[in-house]
Amino acid sequence: MNTHLPTEEQIAEMVRRFYRQVLADDRLRPIFDAAITDWDTHHRVVQDFWSRTLLDTDRYRGHPYPVHAQLPLQPEHFDIWLELFRKAAREVLPADSAARAIARAEHMAESFKAGMFSFPRYEGPKLWKPAR
Repeated sequence: MNTHLPTEEQIAEMVRRFYRQVLADDRLRPIFDAAITDWDTHHRVVQDFWSRTLLDTDRYRGHPYPVHAQLPLQPEHFDIWLELFRKAAREVLPADSAARAIARAEHMAESFKAGMFSFPRYEGPKLWKPAR
């Protein structure tokens, strides 16, 4: 048995601990409260994501970016999210798995921020005229 891999129970506990911290944060709670109506289902989806990431299971087949791109997020929300995620991962997962989870979360946050905030909406004059 590889003791560096987390158990499913550890992944579930990391997710629960992370969301307890999120809901205790006045900057993140309103965003999550507005977006999530069924916390049990959300926890299962997130657990499935981390199970796939850390244990190579096939329980998650979704795409997290489109869901997050619809939320009223600002770049600083990702920094808060990462701080809380790092804390939960380090508290619950074996060190190697925590490092892998944190690296994945950091990559996702940077990718999401690049997709959501790199190209501000253009409000200037049109640079071309439509053909008639």
